[in-house]
Amino acid sequence: MDNNSQGSGGIKGGLGSLFGGGAPEYSNTELAGVPLTGMSPLSPYLNVDPRYLVQDTDEFILPTGANKTRGRFELAFFTIGGSCMTGAALGALNGLRVSLKETRDMGWSKPRNVQILNMVTRQGASWANSLGSVALLYSVFGVAIEKARGAEDDINTVAAGTLTGMLFKSASGLKGIARGGLAGLALSGAYALYNNWDHLTGSSPSSRLY
Repeated sequence: MDNNSQGSGGIKGGLGSLFGGGAPEYSNTELAGVPLTGMSPLSPYLNVDPRYLVQDTDEFILPTGANKTRGRFELAFFTIGGSCMTGAALGALNGLRVSLKETRDMGWSKPRNVQILNMVTRQGASWANSLGSVALLYSVFGVAIEKARGAEDDINTVAAGTLTGMLFKSASGLKGIARGGLAGLALSGAYALYNNWDHLTGSSPSSRLY
């Protein structure tokens, strides 16, 4: 009997030495009163090198041939919606300013409040319509030029801005078309310069929306 116990102990000791050293064995009674304070709740087999957790690349998987940035078609909805909201806010502020100036001789009464509200609503809708139309034209021209050229660069931005200004002012005659084209060229050129400022100055690229 003792020989069997010693034999089994020897086997356990040999296996323990083979797989990382012979750890002492304790019974359940001896382990019942041992506190677990300060012990890690994770198994030691789950420990990994933190260097493997550092993400040096993007955390999303792109389809084959897809771009890492959103295209003009995806940005068109954001551009149009943002322009409408911006125009509504600016128009409302302008309407409030104009209405307060025009009704400054009137006392605070219901007719004055109604007139102010009408002016704010009308100006907000007008500005939202104007900026939304400009954003729609710019997005349509941008997508069309991108598809026609088969490339996405600042030339598309400048060309789309110039054509948008020309078409938006087409009802004002040749002078209006020229002024609109120059305004669109200036604004789109300034935007392209802003996007490439880090590259032109040689500084580290900053985070942009797109």
